[in-house]
Amino acid sequence: QRLHSCPDLVSFVVELKTILEIALKNTQDLHIPRPPEYYSCLVRDLEILGWNKVTYVDTAFTTVKLKAEDSCGRQHLVTLKLNEKYPTEPPDCLVDFPVQFAISWMPQNSLIDIYNQFLAALESLKEFWDAMDEIDGKTWVLEPENPTRSATTRRIAIGNNVSVNIEVDPRHPNMLPECYFLGADHVVNPLRIKLNNNMHLWDPEISLLQNLKDLLEIDFPSRADFAKDCGICYAYRLNGTTPDQVCDDPRCGQPFHQACLYEWLQGLPSSRQSFNIIFGECPYCNKVRKSNENE
Repeated sequence: QRLHSCPDLVSFVVELKTILEIALKNTQDLHIPRPPEYYSCLVRDLEILGWNKVTYVDTAFTTVKLKAEDSCGRQHLVTLKLNEKYPTEPPDCLVDFPVQFAISWMPQNSLIDIYNQFLAALESLKEFWDAMDEIDGKTWVLEPENPTRSATTRRIAIGNNVSVNIEVDPRHPNMLPECYFLGADHVVNPLRIKLNNNMHLWDPEISLLQNLKDLLEIDFPSRADFAKDCGICYAYRLNGTTPDQVCDDPRCGQPFHQACLYEWLQGLPSSRQSFNIIFGECPYCNKVRKSNENE
């Protein structure tokens, strides 16, 4: 557009020169090859580390992915982004950790030093991942559906239409986590009382899951034990969410997706709305329910 608007040839050439200079400035890193020393140093470091630990190297030799196995057999990856000043400057390290992975680096260091620090970090997080793996394997985790190694929260089913959301400290995984109960008040309130009354029983020498069982005086069910779908769309998962709204009437207790319930109540002539909260009857027992559009 700028070239088309040039009134004469001189203006066209000046404008073209400006555009090319800007384009070259923005892409110069892609066109300037790195010095031979960079490649020879990187290849040497990879050979010393061992190619069996390498899962990926891009064609420009700027991104390297290394694999490692922790003492429990869990597989992990670290992605290294190297700049042209390697090894004077360390690469950026991308990992699936719940905590920051900060490496110690000197110009004389190599990839094997990063790898050893990576292994040490894996072992420092062993107890956290042990605790989360036990929860994932022995309970019904509602959210996240496919937790990553960096995920510190779990929403665990306790019973029909009641669950607990826990936030685990990865540095102190055997300490009491933050707990937030979800469900009807008549079910949730007794659980809150048990948690508060039994906090003194928490034993850091036993597992996180066993502590939660002891404090709440429950056994966590598995997904196979029960699963109630949304009473409106008749599905369990909807756009990645699970039914998290429950009718407060103990005789009903029907769960709903937040989005389904809000849409249902919007369509009822008897519903009323106050700001973004809408009040209307439960589709099953006609008890008045409220739904927040932004929940």
